Amino acid sequence: MAMKKFLNDPANITKELLEGMTACYSNKVKLVNEKIVVRAAPKCECKVAIVSLGGTGHEPAISGFVGEGMLDASVAGDIFAAPGAPKVLEALRLFKREAGIILVTLNHAGDRMSANKALRDAQKEGIKVMEIVTQEDISAGIDIDPEEKRGLGGCIPLFKVIGAAAEQGKNIDEIYEIGQRFNKQMATLAVAMTGCTHPQNGGVIAVLPEDEMEIGMGQHGEAGGGRSKILTADETAAKMIAPLMKATGVKAGDAAMLIVNGVGATTLMEMFVVYRKAAALLAEKGVKTVPGICDELLTVQEMAGFQMILCKLDPDHVELMKATANSPYWTVN
Repeated sequence: MAMKKFLNDPANITKELLEGMTACYSNKVKLVNEKIVVRAAPKCECKVAIVSLGGTGHEPAISGFVGEGMLDASVAGDIFAAPGAPKVLEALRLFKREAGIILVTLNHAGDRMSANKALRDAQKEGIKVMEIVTQEDISAGIDIDPEEKRGLGGCIPLFKVIGAAAEQGKNIDEIYEIGQRFNKQMATLAVAMTGCTHPQNGGVIAVLPEDEMEIGMGQHGEAGGGRSKILTADETAAKMIAPLMKATGVKAGDAAMLIVNGVGATTLMEMFVVYRKAAALLAEKGVKTVPGICDELLTVQEMAGFQMILCKLDPDHVELMKATANSPYWTVN
């Protein structure tokens, strides 16, 4: 079946989508040297900068979370591809400061390769930078080596927590500790009913039979091993929330944030129905859920499905979630 999208020259997608996003939200973000999105109003250089990187095609992630109380910069790659190390290094140079930089990297081979090279070069140049790697996908198993776990949509609430800490003027070691503690207490599990197409070439990424779904499918169509006949919303929510609770260690009396992140073709109607059951199961266990999110945060074009993200929150995380934020796709007044 032919791909149906409103596009111009496929070679220019990344350039044009970033130009469009920054034109739309010009009061919040601006584009620097084609592929670096930065805050329109930079924060004081006396504060730690927060930078991340990742391929385009997952909008609004990652660039849609640049702004006050969130990221200072996002380095964009081409569709479903990591940016090169030179572009990441360019961003780190832009934010060189005595306070330092936290670089958030999702655990995907291309992202890690670019980040590692940029970090080595930055450190040779005297740029103070520390890295947090998100590895919260539990589809391959809860207890496996974190290096084998992919980074999925959990990076978004992490941006919120450490972005708020940086905005408050905490030092780089404090922010790193807050972020790593949050990172270790979150888990994500994805489910898909259909794959997606690559918008530059129309290639189909992952195919599922009409009557099947797959729990654990990655954001680029990677297999998850949890294929089954299509379940109801309640059955799906129950099957996903149980391992997420085990992975985060959340228990009665704990505070937690629940996020249902639509990945492209699943409606809010469906996401709210799923959220309702997952939240009820948490409440049955005595878990206190803070206000959550049902929305598209990190998408995969027209893939049908969602990522369920559970974050166990310590008291400081709860307060940081409440702090002011003003990015295109996460705002707290």
